Amino acid sequence: MFSVDQFVADLRATLGERSRMATRDVVARAVSDPSAVLRALGEPEKPGVKVLYRAPDLTVLTLAWAPMQVTLPHDHRMSAVIGMYGGREDNTFWRRTNDGSKFAIRPAGGEALGTGDVTLLGPDIVHSVVNPLGKISAAIHVYDGPFLTAERSMWAAETLQEQPYDINAVAKGMPLSAGPAPR
Repeated sequence: MFSVDQFVADLRATLGERSRMATRDVVARAVSDPSAVLRALGEPEKPGVKVLYRAPDLTVLTLAWAPMQVTLPHDHRMSAVIGMYGGREDNTFWRRTNDGSKFAIRPAGGEALGTGDVTLLGPDIVHSVVNPLGKISAAIHVYDGPFLTAERSMWAAETLQEQPYDINAVAKGMPLSAGPAPR
């Protein structure tokens, strides 16, 4: 049975481990039983971001991606673990060019995640996300820092030039549910 309180306690216990593999393992255990996560969190009925937990050293969110939703490339500047408990999320990874070329970033790989899949993103990763399905997809996102207040970047869709992060532009159509106060 999935419990948000126990999940957060298990995640907090992993924060001393630098590689974040222990954090990944906690998320993997949770999404290995997607029906238990859905029972605890509810079936997402509309796109949005819900805060399950936030503290200076840990942020836990659920994201419900709209059908066919695409995000702008963006960074986190902290490690992230993504675990899918419904649908699919396709990640495109981007590499900074730093060579004077037209675009500041270029595609450098990707990873498709389906229900039960987990991935670990390092603090320097730039990625964009697509929900390629005609239905809502749902994921747990765990960050080892103050994700909602951290200074970050996004890259403009047409020019791929870096600019300050704007959650309304990156996660267009996904309202943020504030959740509990920071601890």
